[in-house]
Amino acid sequence: MNLLRSRHLFVALLCWLCCSLALAAIAPRQRDNFNRDWRFAFSVSDAGPGAAQAAFDDAGWMRVGLPHSFSTPYFLAPDFPVGIGWYRKDLDLPAVPATRRWALEFEGAFQVATVYVNGREMGQHRGGYTGFTVDLTPALRAGRNLIAVKVDNRWDPTLAPRAGEHVFSGGIYRDVWLVATDALHVPWAGVGVTTPGLADGQPRVAVETEVRNTGSDALSVTAETELLTDAGRRVARLPASQLLIEPGQLGRLTQRSDVLRQVALWSPETPTLYRVRTTLKVGGQVRDVVETSFGFRWVAWTADKGFFLNGQHRYFRGANAHQDQAGWGDAVANAAIDRDVKLMKDAGFDFLRGSHYPKDPQFAESADRRGMLFLSEAPFWGTAPFAHAWGASAYPPEAQHAEAFEASVKQQLAEMIRGHRNHPSIVAWSLCNEVFFTAKETLPAVRQLLKELVLLSHQLDPTRLASVSGAQRGELDHIGDIAGYNGDGAVLFQQPGLPSFVAEYGSTIADRPGPFDPGWGDIEKTPGATAGEPATWRPAWRAGEAIWAGFDHGSIAGKFGSMGLVDYARLPKRGWYWYRQHYLGIAPPAWPQAGVAAGLKLSTSAPAIRRADGTDDVQVVVTVVDAQGRALSNSPPVKLAIESGPGELPTGREIAFTPDGDIPIRDGQAAIAMRSWQAGLTRLRASSPGLRDAVLALPTLSGPAFVPGKTPLAAPRPYVRYQRVAAAGQALQAFGHQTPIRASSSQAGHGPAQANDGLADTYWAPGTDDAAPWIEIDTERIVSPQRLQLRFAPGRACALEVLNISPTNAPERLAQWAPSNPSAALESLTLPLADQAVRVLRLALVASPGAPACAVAELSLEGHLRD
Repeated sequence: MNLLRSRHLFVALLCWLCCSLALAAIAPRQRDNFNRDWRFAFSVSDAGPGAAQAAFDDAGWMRVGLPHSFSTPYFLAPDFPVGIGWYRKDLDLPAVPATRRWALEFEGAFQVATVYVNGREMGQHRGGYTGFTVDLTPALRAGRNLIAVKVDNRWDPTLAPRAGEHVFSGGIYRDVWLVATDALHVPWAGVGVTTPGLADGQPRVAVETEVRNTGSDALSVTAETELLTDAGRRVARLPASQLLIEPGQLGRLTQRSDVLRQVALWSPETPTLYRVRTTLKVGGQVRDVVETSFGFRWVAWTADKGFFLNGQHRYFRGANAHQDQAGWGDAVANAAIDRDVKLMKDAGFDFLRGSHYPKDPQFAESADRRGMLFLSEAPFWGTAPFAHAWGASAYPPEAQHAEAFEASVKQQLAEMIRGHRNHPSIVAWSLCNEVFFTAKETLPAVRQLLKELVLLSHQLDPTRLASVSGAQRGELDHIGDIAGYNGDGAVLFQQPGLPSFVAEYGSTIADRPGPFDPGWGDIEKTPGATAGEPATWRPAWRAGEAIWAGFDHGSIAGKFGSMGLVDYARLPKRGWYWYRQHYLGIAPPAWPQAGVAAGLKLSTSAPAIRRADGTDDVQVVVTVVDAQGRALSNSPPVKLAIESGPGELPTGREIAFTPDGDIPIRDGQAAIAMRSWQAGLTRLRASSPGLRDAVLALPTLSGPAFVPGKTPLAAPRPYVRYQRVAAAGQALQAFGHQTPIRASSSQAGHGPAQANDGLADTYWAPGTDDAAPWIEIDTERIVSPQRLQLRFAPGRACALEVLNISPTNAPERLAQWAPSNPSAALESLTLPLADQAVRVLRLALVASPGAPACAVAELSLEGHLRD
């Protein structure tokens, strides 16, 4: 009996030892890509909770990888699918130890995501642009687990943003990670790093680490932190910090280094990065290890001398950037995001504005590594109203929606700051864009909310200032620490008395190749400016400027999205080459000319796809060439096909480029991004009738092996432009209120902005010596005008011509009018207009002899939005 007991004891000890060794072999923290092998289905309405259940039959669903969008394939259409998307995926776990936690880390899902495990709801996130985590552990079991995610992109009056002119495609459109940790661990984005003392020559590192104890016992936790170079060389150790954390509680440990002897400063010219490695220990045993990247730099924004980086004055020159790209829409791979940052850097820019929502984490990481200043923006947005759900008032006019909406704005601002606070590239937080586009009665609430957002920003990150961007209307500009002025704000606000910059200039609509010029737009009208690019455009008090826009993007305003220096397929327009020449001194290439086309050429942005996990891809470019291989501007139809291997295009295994379709070939070139889900060699062929084919082989280096004949190929996804059903009897929309307005001259105190400010007692009056006065509104849309609404100042009506102002054609007369009795006190006028494509509408005014000079109190255009 004693021998039997001894054997049992030996076996028990052996099992305990094996289990202990197995657990010890598991890394304290594992973070694995969770992008592949999802099943997906879409419906315009919710099909019920059945899809969350493990037994649900999804055999007929589409197989997709992440990032994924409801809209894929998408090519600049103004409409997109709106409804419910369901995603399902299996998670197999050999065991679920009580000391282990599993969470899904989402980088973004638009816009309400509900996560289920084995039919049990585990969490919901509201907001389409910020990261979040969901703890899966309570519902997990050994063996197969069914993960289901319901994503809803329907407009919600209580969810920010309520308005915007880009597209709002639904989906899990950013990466997802499976994170396994100990029960004691650092939560998502739980390490904050600051660098006090830099400006005083006494640099230090201060680290605050959040620690969550999900176990059943109180634990005495020690945080040990090392300062490392980006290459991993240790620079310093921070004094350890210790804290007792009760079960179910969140604790914070703070550490601060001694003065560091020497650190390399981060800047656009020297984007040097460091890391802190934080190790949590309990009783000497490692329970978690987290590394956090950061940089040493300090910034200063001033009202009178502009912007300073590391004590040096700097006038930044930048671009606005939306996230979506040809074919894949919002579902962009990290490699494609990095190419975007590189494109702007290669043109000579040093600043990016994240218009108008928090970007994918990769965007800030690329800005850090490539050396680009970055303004990260919260998704509180307004836009000129039009007949679309996202053309609503920026702030809810309905009182029952206000509290939840404000909570949504604050939540997403807090998530943006938490997730991005350690990036040295981020030089300020932007709270909004053009939120003066709101119901008039809500403007006081907008101002109050902005004040609260400024305070919240300071509380969450005392090291950065808060910008109110798009502040050229509504008396918003002095609410924040910094004012960003769009469009005519560059002219209207001179030395505003607080730090300021031009957040948007340009707005030139052009398809590639476009004009070889900078497209200065309103910034060219800055007082004192002359031709070219003189220093007087850059007054000492202004911090910098950002062109609208860096890239073409999908827009519910149709052609309004084609204002980029780079087109939707990420091929530069000629304006991009203008900036590269003037900022970097690189002469533009010889523009392709029409010739005798002989063949096609294929090239790619990289020699291989490195990872088959949704984070990497390559841009494939097709070029039309002559017999000598020279690029031509000829643009015949071209088909690009994957003949063999694991590659995947947004349309499946082939795509057709046409000179006049939504998937264009222009100026002799077309491009599309390709990704892969297996390792292997992809063979591509480009063909066009009568031309020599181009063939290219591209490897994918890592991932499960592609096995010809066995590995399922990407299913065909033929492109069909999505069109929502238009509402019957659609009412006319008003354009012009609070939009940019310009005039030939103005009397003191009666500037052009007073002609569309919505105030009854203000008006625009031309200068007394202006022989040919005019005033014009930029609708910032392409509009089919139907009628003009005009109110003159009392007793100051006059004859007028209504002109359609085109950047390429002579002004076109749409209507003319003259008062039948010049001495009458006519104030209001409704004038029918010719139905043309209009963006800028001008009124040329002619005063009657002997009558008072004309003056306009209010001006707006009514019509329909055009694609």
